[in-house]
Amino acid sequence: MQKGMQLDREHCVRAVQSKDARFDGWFFTAVLTTRIYCRPSCPVVPPKPENMTFYPSAAACQQAGFRACKRCRPDTSPGSPEWNQRADLVARAMRLIADGIVDREGVPGLAARLGYSPRQVERQLLAELGAGPLALARAQRAQTARLLIETTALPMAEIAFAAGFSSIRTFNDTVREVFALSPTELRDRRPRSAQLAPGTLTLRLPFRAPLNPDNLFGHLAATAVPGVEEWRDGAYRRTLRLPYGHGIAALTPKPDHIACRLTLSDLRDLPVAISRCRRLLDLDADPVAVDDQLRTDPFLAPLVDKAPGRRVPRTVDEAEFAVRAVLGQQVSTAAARTHAARLVTAHGTPVDDPEGGLTHLFPSPEALADVPPDSLAMPRTRRTTFTTLVGQLADGTLHLGVESDWSEARARLLALPGFGPWTVDVVAMRALGDPDAFLPTDLGIRRAAQELGLPGTPAALTARAAAWRPWRAYAVQYLWATDSHPINFLPV
Repeated sequence: MQKGMQLDREHCVRAVQSKDARFDGWFFTAVLTTRIYCRPSCPVVPPKPENMTFYPSAAACQQAGFRACKRCRPDTSPGSPEWNQRADLVARAMRLIADGIVDREGVPGLAARLGYSPRQVERQLLAELGAGPLALARAQRAQTARLLIETTALPMAEIAFAAGFSSIRTFNDTVREVFALSPTELRDRRPRSAQLAPGTLTLRLPFRAPLNPDNLFGHLAATAVPGVEEWRDGAYRRTLRLPYGHGIAALTPKPDHIACRLTLSDLRDLPVAISRCRRLLDLDADPVAVDDQLRTDPFLAPLVDKAPGRRVPRTVDEAEFAVRAVLGQQVSTAAARTHAARLVTAHGTPVDDPEGGLTHLFPSPEALADVPPDSLAMPRTRRTTFTTLVGQLADGTLHLGVESDWSEARARLLALPGFGPWTVDVVAMRALGDPDAFLPTDLGIRRAAQELGLPGTPAALTARAAAWRPWRAYAVQYLWATDSHPINFLPV
Protein backbone atom coordinates (compact mmCIF):
# COMPACT_ATOMS: atom_id res chain seq x y z
CA MET A 1 0.00 0.00 0.00
CA GLN A 2 1.43 3.36 -0.97
CA LYS A 3 1.47 6.51 1.08
CA GLY A 4 -1.47 8.72 0.21
CA MET A 5 -3.88 5.80 0.04
CA GLN A 6 -3.38 5.24 -3.70
CA LEU A 7 -4.83 1.74 -3.75
CA ASP A 8 -2.92 -0.86 -5.72
CA ARG A 9 -5.51 -3.29 -7.09
CA GLU A 10 -3.20 -6.30 -7.22
CA HIS A 11 -2.13 -5.86 -3.59
CA CYS A 12 -5.73 -5.32 -2.49
CA VAL A 13 -6.96 -8.49 -4.21
CA ARG A 14 -4.13 -10.48 -2.66
CA ALA A 15 -4.94 -9.13 0.81
CA VAL A 16 -8.63 -10.06 0.44
CA GLN A 17 -7.91 -13.54 -0.90
CA SER A 18 -5.58 -14.23 2.05
CA LYS A 19 -7.98 -12.56 4.53
CA ASP A 20 -5.08 -10.45 5.79
CA ALA A 21 -6.26 -8.59 8.91
CA ARG A 22 -3.23 -6.28 8.75
CA PHE A 23 -5.03 -4.30 6.04
CA ASP A 24 -8.30 -3.85 7.93
CA GLY A 25 -8.91 -0.11 8.00
CA TRP A 26 -6.38 0.56 5.23
CA PHE A 27 -9.03 -0.04 2.55
CA PHE A 28 -12.47 -1.57 2.06
CA THR A 29 -13.66 -4.13 -0.48
CA ALA A 30 -16.96 -3.40 -2.20
CA VAL A 31 -18.62 -6.35 -3.94
CA LEU A 32 -20.36 -5.33 -7.16
CA THR A 33 -22.75 -8.30 -7.24
CA THR A 34 -24.06 -8.03 -3.66
CA ARG A 35 -23.62 -4.24 -3.15
CA ILE A 36 -21.97 -4.99 0.21
CA TYR A 37 -18.64 -3.68 1.47
CA CYS A 38 -16.28 -5.61 3.77
CA ARG A 39 -12.97 -5.41 5.56
CA PRO A 40 -10.12 -7.36 3.86
CA SER A 41 -10.23 -10.09 6.52
CA CYS A 42 -13.96 -10.83 6.06
CA PRO A 43 -14.50 -14.55 6.90
CA VAL A 44 -16.86 -15.22 3.97
CA VAL A 45 -15.59 -16.79 0.74
CA PRO A 46 -13.80 -14.00 -1.19
CA PRO A 47 -15.65 -12.80 -4.29
CA LYS A 48 -14.16 -13.17 -7.75
CA PRO A 49 -11.58 -10.47 -8.41
CA GLU A 50 -13.65 -9.05 -11.27
CA ASN A 51 -16.48 -8.41 -8.79
CA MET A 52 -14.26 -6.51 -6.35
CA THR A 53 -13.72 -2.78 -6.26
CA PHE A 54 -11.79 -0.95 -3.59
CA TYR A 55 -12.34 2.24 -1.62
CA PRO A 56 -10.06 4.03 0.86
CA SER A 57 -12.86 4.77 3.36
CA ALA A 58 -16.15 3.36 4.60
CA ALA A 59 -17.71 6.72 3.79
CA ALA A 60 -16.76 6.33 0.12
CA CYS A 61 -18.35 2.87 0.06
CA GLN A 62 -21.54 4.22 1.59
CA GLN A 63 -21.61 7.16 -0.79
CA ALA A 64 -21.31 4.73 -3.72
CA GLY A 65 -24.38 2.85 -2.49
CA PHE A 66 -22.77 -0.14 -0.74
CA ARG A 67 -24.02 -1.51 2.60
CA ALA A 68 -21.86 -2.72 5.49
CA CYS A 69 -21.31 -6.48 5.74
CA LYS A 70 -23.16 -8.05 8.68
CA ARG A 71 -20.45 -10.67 9.18
CA CYS A 72 -17.19 -8.72 9.33
CA ARG A 73 -18.58 -5.39 10.63
CA PRO A 74 -16.27 -3.15 8.56
CA ASP A 75 -17.39 -0.13 10.58
CA THR A 76 -15.50 -1.59 13.56
CA SER A 77 -12.14 -1.89 11.78
CA PRO A 78 -9.10 -0.21 13.33
CA GLY A 79 -8.53 3.23 11.86
CA SER A 80 -6.08 3.71 9.05
CA PRO A 81 -2.48 4.12 10.30
CA GLU A 82 -2.09 6.90 7.76
CA TRP A 83 -3.81 9.52 9.91
CA ASN A 84 -1.48 9.06 12.87
CA GLN A 85 1.79 8.89 10.94
CA ARG A 86 1.25 11.89 8.68
CA ALA A 87 1.00 15.61 9.40
CA ASP A 88 -0.39 16.90 6.10
CA LEU A 89 -3.80 18.51 5.54
CA VAL A 90 -5.74 15.28 4.93
CA ALA A 91 -4.29 13.53 8.00
CA ARG A 92 -4.97 16.53 10.24
CA ALA A 93 -8.52 16.77 8.85
CA MET A 94 -9.15 13.08 9.55
CA ARG A 95 -7.96 13.45 13.14
CA LEU A 96 -10.28 16.42 13.61
CA ILE A 97 -13.26 14.61 12.06
CA ALA A 98 -12.62 11.67 14.44
CA ASP A 99 -12.62 14.22 17.26
CA GLY A 100 -16.15 15.32 16.24
CA ILE A 101 -15.36 18.79 14.87
CA VAL A 102 -17.71 18.55 11.86
CA ASP A 103 -20.66 17.66 14.09
CA ARG A 104 -19.91 20.51 16.49
CA GLU A 105 -18.63 23.25 14.16
CA GLY A 106 -19.53 22.15 10.64
CA VAL A 107 -17.22 22.09 7.61
CA PRO A 108 -16.40 25.83 8.00
CA GLY A 109 -15.17 25.11 11.54
CA LEU A 110 -13.05 22.20 10.31
CA ALA A 111 -11.51 24.34 7.58
CA ALA A 112 -10.85 27.26 9.95
CA ARG A 113 -8.93 25.03 12.35
CA LEU A 114 -6.81 23.77 9.46
CA GLY A 115 -6.19 27.21 7.99
CA TYR A 116 -7.69 26.37 4.59
CA SER A 117 -10.91 27.20 2.78
CA PRO A 118 -13.81 24.71 2.97
CA ARG A 119 -13.45 24.13 -0.79
CA GLN A 120 -9.75 23.22 -0.45
CA VAL A 121 -10.46 20.77 2.38
CA GLU A 122 -13.35 19.20 0.46
CA ARG A 123 -11.27 18.82 -2.68
CA GLN A 124 -8.32 17.14 -0.95
CA LEU A 125 -10.48 14.73 1.07
CA LEU A 126 -12.44 13.75 -2.03
CA ALA A 127 -9.24 13.18 -4.01
CA GLU A 128 -7.68 10.92 -1.38
CA LEU A 129 -10.63 9.30 0.40
CA GLY A 130 -13.41 9.39 -2.16
CA ALA A 131 -15.64 11.27 0.31
CA GLY A 132 -15.89 14.79 1.65
CA PRO A 133 -16.01 15.87 5.31
CA LEU A 134 -19.80 15.62 5.58
CA ALA A 135 -19.84 12.04 4.26
CA LEU A 136 -16.96 11.06 6.56
CA ALA A 137 -18.73 12.57 9.56
CA ARG A 138 -21.97 10.81 8.55
CA ALA A 139 -20.17 7.45 8.49
CA GLN A 140 -18.86 8.15 11.99
CA ARG A 141 -22.38 9.04 13.18
CA ALA A 142 -23.68 5.75 11.81
CA GLN A 143 -20.99 3.83 13.68
CA THR A 144 -21.77 5.72 16.91
CA ALA A 145 -25.47 5.01 16.48
CA ARG A 146 -24.80 1.31 16.06
CA LEU A 147 -22.68 1.23 19.21
CA LEU A 148 -25.41 2.92 21.23
CA ILE A 149 -28.14 0.71 19.78
CA GLU A 150 -26.21 -2.44 20.63
CA THR A 151 -24.75 -1.48 24.02
CA THR A 152 -27.49 0.55 25.72
CA ALA A 153 -31.21 0.40 26.39
CA LEU A 154 -31.66 4.05 25.45
CA PRO A 155 -34.74 5.05 23.45
CA MET A 156 -33.98 5.50 19.76
CA ALA A 157 -34.75 9.24 19.92
CA GLU A 158 -32.03 9.72 22.55
CA ILE A 159 -29.59 7.64 20.51
CA ALA A 160 -30.26 9.73 17.40
CA PHE A 161 -29.50 12.90 19.36
CA ALA A 162 -26.41 11.46 21.07
CA ALA A 163 -24.99 10.19 17.76
CA GLY A 164 -25.28 13.65 16.21
CA PHE A 165 -28.26 13.23 13.86
CA SER A 166 -30.44 16.25 13.23
CA SER A 167 -33.69 14.26 13.15
CA ILE A 168 -35.15 10.82 13.86
CA ARG A 169 -35.94 10.43 10.18
CA THR A 170 -32.31 11.05 9.16
CA PHE A 171 -31.16 8.62 11.85
CA ASN A 172 -33.54 5.88 10.66
CA ASP A 173 -32.70 6.41 7.00
CA THR A 174 -28.93 6.40 7.60
CA VAL A 175 -28.92 3.28 9.77
CA ARG A 176 -31.08 1.39 7.28
CA GLU A 177 -28.98 2.57 4.31
CA VAL A 178 -25.60 1.73 5.91
CA PHE A 179 -26.46 -1.50 7.72
CA ALA A 180 -29.46 -2.79 5.72
CA LEU A 181 -31.35 -3.09 9.01
CA SER A 182 -33.62 -0.74 10.89
CA PRO A 183 -32.48 0.52 14.31
CA THR A 184 -34.97 -1.84 15.97
CA GLU A 185 -33.71 -4.81 13.95
CA LEU A 186 -30.13 -3.95 14.91
CA ARG A 187 -31.08 -3.94 18.58
CA ASP A 188 -32.90 -7.27 18.28
CA ARG A 189 -29.71 -8.87 16.92
CA ARG A 190 -27.48 -7.76 19.80
CA PRO A 191 -26.18 -10.28 22.35
CA ARG A 192 -27.83 -10.08 25.74
CA SER A 193 -25.55 -8.75 28.47
CA ALA A 194 -25.71 -7.40 31.97
CA GLN A 195 -27.19 -3.94 32.36
CA LEU A 196 -24.70 -1.23 33.29
CA ALA A 197 -25.21 1.97 35.22
CA PRO A 198 -26.90 4.77 33.26
CA GLY A 199 -24.37 6.56 31.06
CA THR A 200 -21.93 3.63 31.15
CA LEU A 201 -21.05 1.69 28.00
CA THR A 202 -18.77 -1.25 27.33
CA LEU A 203 -17.14 -1.78 23.96
CA ARG A 204 -14.16 -3.46 22.33
CA LEU A 205 -11.41 -1.35 20.80
CA PRO A 206 -9.82 -3.31 17.93
CA PHE A 207 -6.15 -3.13 17.01
CA ARG A 208 -3.71 -4.63 14.54
CA ALA A 209 -1.76 -7.50 16.03
CA PRO A 210 0.69 -7.84 17.59
CA LEU A 211 0.23 -5.52 20.54
CA ASN A 212 2.56 -5.63 23.53
CA PRO A 213 0.72 -4.01 26.45
CA ASP A 214 3.65 -4.03 28.89
CA ASN A 215 5.27 -0.69 28.16
CA LEU A 216 1.98 0.88 27.13
CA PHE A 217 0.03 0.27 30.32
CA GLY A 218 3.14 0.09 32.47
CA HIS A 219 4.14 3.64 31.58
CA LEU A 220 0.62 4.99 32.08
CA ALA A 221 0.36 3.30 35.47
CA ALA A 222 3.84 4.42 36.58
CA THR A 223 3.19 8.09 35.76
CA ALA A 224 -0.50 8.22 36.82
CA VAL A 225 -1.51 11.45 38.56
CA PRO A 226 -3.55 10.70 41.71
CA GLY A 227 -7.16 11.81 41.35
CA VAL A 228 -6.97 11.88 37.54
CA GLU A 229 -5.58 8.40 36.78
CA GLU A 230 -5.22 5.06 38.50
CA TRP A 231 -4.37 1.41 37.85
CA ARG A 232 -6.99 -0.85 39.40
CA ASP A 233 -7.90 -4.53 38.91
CA GLY A 234 -5.96 -4.82 35.67
CA ALA A 235 -7.42 -1.65 34.15
CA TYR A 236 -6.02 1.81 33.54
CA ARG A 237 -8.68 4.35 34.54
CA ARG A 238 -8.70 8.09 34.01
CA THR A 239 -10.98 11.11 33.76
CA LEU A 240 -11.63 12.79 30.40
CA ARG A 241 -12.41 16.43 29.63
CA LEU A 242 -14.80 16.28 26.67
CA PRO A 243 -16.61 18.86 24.48
CA TYR A 244 -20.05 18.44 26.09
CA GLY A 245 -19.07 17.28 29.57
CA HIS A 246 -16.70 14.83 31.19
CA GLY A 247 -16.13 11.10 31.28
CA ILE A 248 -14.25 8.27 32.91
CA ALA A 249 -12.54 5.60 30.82
CA ALA A 250 -11.43 2.17 32.05
CA LEU A 251 -9.13 0.36 29.61
CA THR A 252 -8.14 -3.29 30.02
CA PRO A 253 -5.77 -5.15 27.67
CA LYS A 254 -7.15 -8.40 26.22
CA PRO A 255 -5.48 -10.80 23.75
CA ASP A 256 -7.41 -9.55 20.70
CA HIS A 257 -8.86 -6.19 21.79
CA ILE A 258 -8.84 -3.52 24.47
CA ALA A 259 -11.89 -3.73 26.72
CA CYS A 260 -13.20 -0.20 27.17
CA ARG A 261 -15.75 0.93 29.74
CA LEU A 262 -16.90 4.53 29.39
CA THR A 263 -18.99 6.54 31.82
CA LEU A 264 -20.09 9.79 30.18
CA SER A 265 -21.99 12.78 31.51
CA ASP A 266 -23.26 13.45 27.95
CA LEU A 267 -23.55 10.64 25.39
CA ARG A 268 -22.86 13.06 22.55
CA ASP A 269 -19.22 12.74 23.63
CA LEU A 270 -19.06 9.02 22.80
CA PRO A 271 -17.22 9.24 19.44
CA VAL A 272 -14.72 11.75 20.85
CA ALA A 273 -14.08 9.61 23.93
CA ILE A 274 -13.47 6.53 21.77
CA SER A 275 -11.17 8.48 19.45
CA ARG A 276 -9.11 9.78 22.37
CA CYS A 277 -8.82 6.37 24.01
CA ARG A 278 -7.63 4.87 20.73
CA ARG A 279 -5.12 7.67 20.32
CA LEU A 280 -3.90 7.29 23.92
CA LEU A 281 -3.08 3.62 23.31
CA ASP A 282 -1.83 4.11 19.71
CA LEU A 283 -4.31 1.48 18.54
CA ASP A 284 -4.32 2.52 14.87
CA ALA A 285 -0.60 1.84 14.44
CA ASP A 286 0.70 -0.67 11.91
CA PRO A 287 3.05 -2.74 14.13
CA VAL A 288 4.19 -5.05 11.32
CA ALA A 289 5.47 -2.12 9.26
CA VAL A 290 7.13 -0.56 12.31
CA ASP A 291 8.79 -3.76 13.52
CA ASP A 292 9.94 -4.82 10.05
CA GLN A 293 11.78 -1.51 9.67
CA LEU A 294 13.39 -1.65 13.14
CA ARG A 295 14.45 -5.29 12.64
CA THR A 296 16.78 -4.18 9.85
CA ASP A 297 19.13 -2.94 12.59
CA PRO A 298 20.91 -5.99 14.06
CA PHE A 299 21.14 -4.29 17.46
CA LEU A 300 17.38 -3.63 17.64
CA ALA A 301 16.24 -6.90 16.04
CA PRO A 302 16.56 -9.00 19.23
CA LEU A 303 14.51 -6.44 21.19
CA VAL A 304 11.77 -6.49 18.57
CA ASP A 305 11.75 -10.28 18.31
CA LYS A 306 11.57 -10.64 22.09
CA ALA A 307 8.45 -8.44 22.50
CA PRO A 308 7.01 -7.28 19.15
CA GLY A 309 4.18 -4.81 18.81
CA ARG A 310 5.21 -2.09 21.23
CA ARG A 311 3.12 1.05 20.99
CA VAL A 312 3.85 4.66 21.91
CA PRO A 313 1.82 5.69 24.98
CA ARG A 314 0.21 8.98 24.03
CA THR A 315 -2.36 11.24 25.68
CA VAL A 316 -6.04 12.14 25.76
CA ASP A 317 -5.25 15.83 26.28
CA GLU A 318 -2.33 17.47 24.52
CA ALA A 319 -2.26 20.60 26.70
CA GLU A 320 -2.31 18.46 29.85
CA PHE A 321 0.65 16.45 28.64
CA ALA A 322 2.71 19.55 27.82
CA VAL A 323 2.10 20.88 31.33
CA ARG A 324 3.08 17.54 32.84
CA ALA A 325 6.24 17.43 30.73
CA VAL A 326 7.31 20.72 32.30
CA LEU A 327 6.45 19.47 35.80
CA GLY A 328 8.64 16.43 35.09
CA GLN A 329 11.74 18.32 33.96
CA GLN A 330 14.84 17.24 35.94
CA VAL A 331 12.86 15.43 38.65
CA SER A 332 11.88 11.84 39.39
CA THR A 333 8.57 10.33 38.35
CA ALA A 334 7.38 10.40 41.96
CA ALA A 335 8.18 14.11 42.29
CA ALA A 336 6.45 14.90 38.98
CA ARG A 337 3.32 13.03 40.13
CA THR A 338 3.36 14.93 43.44
CA HIS A 339 3.59 18.32 41.68
CA ALA A 340 0.76 17.38 39.33
CA ALA A 341 -1.44 16.02 42.14
CA ARG A 342 -1.14 19.31 44.04
CA LEU A 343 -2.26 21.26 40.98
CA VAL A 344 -5.15 18.84 40.45
CA THR A 345 -6.37 19.16 44.04
CA ALA A 346 -6.12 22.95 44.04
CA HIS A 347 -7.28 23.79 40.52
CA GLY A 348 -8.86 20.72 38.89
CA THR A 349 -12.58 20.33 38.27
CA PRO A 350 -14.18 17.85 40.73
CA VAL A 351 -16.01 14.86 39.24
CA ASP A 352 -18.00 11.99 40.70
CA ASP A 353 -16.59 8.53 40.09
CA PRO A 354 -19.22 5.79 40.60
CA GLU A 355 -16.41 3.35 41.37
CA GLY A 356 -14.44 5.74 43.60
CA GLY A 357 -10.76 6.52 43.20
CA LEU A 358 -10.90 9.34 40.65
CA THR A 359 -11.78 12.80 41.87
CA HIS A 360 -10.88 15.49 39.32
CA LEU A 361 -10.31 16.51 35.75
CA PHE A 362 -6.79 17.78 35.16
CA PRO A 363 -6.86 21.61 35.34
CA SER A 364 -7.42 23.41 32.05
CA PRO A 365 -4.80 25.88 30.77
CA GLU A 366 -7.25 28.69 31.58
CA ALA A 367 -7.43 27.56 35.22
CA LEU A 368 -3.65 27.16 35.46
CA ALA A 369 -3.04 30.59 33.91
CA ASP A 370 -4.60 32.10 37.05
CA VAL A 371 -2.30 30.22 39.45
CA PRO A 372 -0.08 32.65 41.42
CA PRO A 373 3.53 31.90 40.40
CA ASP A 374 4.66 32.15 44.04
CA SER A 375 2.45 29.16 44.92
CA LEU A 376 4.38 26.86 42.59
CA ALA A 377 6.89 24.66 44.45
CA MET A 378 9.56 24.67 41.76
CA PRO A 379 12.71 26.60 40.82
CA ARG A 380 12.20 30.12 39.46
CA THR A 381 13.33 29.21 35.92
CA ARG A 382 10.89 26.30 35.69
CA ARG A 383 8.18 28.52 37.16
CA THR A 384 8.75 30.89 34.23
CA THR A 385 8.56 27.96 31.81
CA PHE A 386 5.29 26.80 33.38
CA THR A 387 3.58 30.21 33.43
CA THR A 388 4.66 31.03 29.86
CA LEU A 389 3.39 27.67 28.57
CA VAL A 390 -0.03 27.79 30.26
CA GLY A 391 -0.43 31.45 29.28
CA GLN A 392 0.12 30.70 25.59
CA LEU A 393 -2.11 27.60 25.73
CA ALA A 394 -4.86 29.61 27.42
CA ASP A 395 -4.82 32.57 25.03
CA GLY A 396 -4.54 30.41 21.91
CA THR A 397 -1.04 31.52 20.91
CA LEU A 398 0.09 27.88 21.13
CA HIS A 399 -2.03 25.04 19.69
CA LEU A 400 -1.24 21.40 20.45
CA GLY A 401 -4.50 19.77 19.34
CA VAL A 402 -4.97 16.97 16.83
CA GLU A 403 -5.07 19.58 14.06
CA SER A 404 -1.55 20.86 14.88
CA ASP A 405 1.06 21.21 12.21
CA TRP A 406 3.93 19.28 13.82
CA SER A 407 6.73 21.48 12.45
CA GLU A 408 5.02 24.69 13.48
CA ALA A 409 4.20 23.34 16.94
CA ARG A 410 7.82 22.24 17.47
CA ALA A 411 9.10 25.67 16.48
CA ARG A 412 6.69 27.41 18.87
CA LEU A 413 7.63 25.08 21.72
CA LEU A 414 11.37 25.60 21.13
CA ALA A 415 10.80 29.35 21.36
CA LEU A 416 9.42 29.02 24.90
CA PRO A 417 11.81 29.63 27.81
CA GLY A 418 13.00 26.38 29.34
CA PHE A 419 11.98 24.20 26.39
CA GLY A 420 15.01 22.30 25.14
CA PRO A 421 15.13 19.52 22.54
CA TRP A 422 14.20 16.76 25.04
CA THR A 423 11.00 18.47 26.22
CA VAL A 424 10.00 19.38 22.67
CA ASP A 425 10.56 15.85 21.41
CA VAL A 426 8.72 14.17 24.28
CA VAL A 427 5.74 16.47 23.61
CA ALA A 428 6.04 15.72 19.90
CA MET A 429 6.08 11.97 20.59
CA ARG A 430 3.38 11.72 23.27
CA ALA A 431 1.09 14.70 22.56
CA LEU A 432 1.45 15.58 18.87
CA GLY A 433 1.79 11.91 17.92
CA ASP A 434 4.87 12.25 15.70
CA PRO A 435 5.99 8.62 15.09
CA ASP A 436 9.52 9.79 14.27
CA ALA A 437 10.18 11.86 17.41
CA PHE A 438 13.49 10.87 18.99
CA LEU A 439 15.13 11.50 22.38
CA PRO A 440 18.91 11.06 21.94
CA THR A 441 19.71 13.05 25.12
CA ASP A 442 17.42 10.96 27.36
CA LEU A 443 19.39 9.22 30.10
CA GLY A 444 17.54 5.92 29.74
CA ILE A 445 17.98 5.90 25.96
CA ARG A 446 21.71 6.62 26.18
CA ARG A 447 22.21 3.94 28.83
CA ALA A 448 20.28 1.36 26.79
CA ALA A 449 22.20 2.28 23.64
CA GLN A 450 25.54 1.80 25.35
CA GLU A 451 24.50 -1.57 26.79
CA LEU A 452 23.49 -2.75 23.31
CA GLY A 453 26.69 -1.53 21.68
CA LEU A 454 25.03 1.41 19.92
CA PRO A 455 26.67 4.86 19.93
CA GLY A 456 26.31 6.58 23.30
CA THR A 457 26.63 10.26 22.40
CA PRO A 458 23.49 12.09 21.20
CA ALA A 459 25.03 13.13 17.87
CA ALA A 460 26.34 9.66 17.02
CA LEU A 461 23.13 7.98 18.17
CA THR A 462 21.03 10.36 16.07
CA ALA A 463 23.14 9.54 13.03
CA ARG A 464 22.70 5.81 13.63
CA ALA A 465 18.96 6.24 14.20
CA ALA A 466 18.49 7.66 10.70
CA ALA A 467 18.00 4.03 9.57
CA TRP A 468 15.03 3.69 11.95
CA ARG A 469 13.04 6.49 10.33
CA PRO A 470 10.12 7.14 10.18
CA TRP A 471 9.60 5.05 13.34
CA ARG A 472 12.15 6.42 15.81
CA ALA A 473 9.47 7.00 18.50
CA TYR A 474 8.87 3.23 18.47
CA ALA A 475 12.60 2.56 18.71
CA VAL A 476 12.51 4.72 21.85
CA GLN A 477 9.95 2.32 23.36
CA TYR A 478 12.14 -0.72 22.64
CA LEU A 479 15.21 0.99 24.08
CA TRP A 480 13.38 2.19 27.19
CA ALA A 481 12.13 -1.34 27.79
CA THR A 482 15.71 -2.60 28.28
CA ASP A 483 16.21 -0.37 31.32
CA SER A 484 14.50 -1.24 34.59
CA HIS A 485 15.45 2.00 36.37
CA PRO A 486 12.62 4.32 37.52
CA ILE A 487 11.62 6.85 34.88
CA ASN A 488 13.58 10.05 35.47
CA PHE A 489 13.08 13.22 33.50
CA LEU A 490 16.58 14.71 33.47
CA PRO A 491 17.17 16.63 30.22
CA VAL A 492 15.26 19.79 29.33
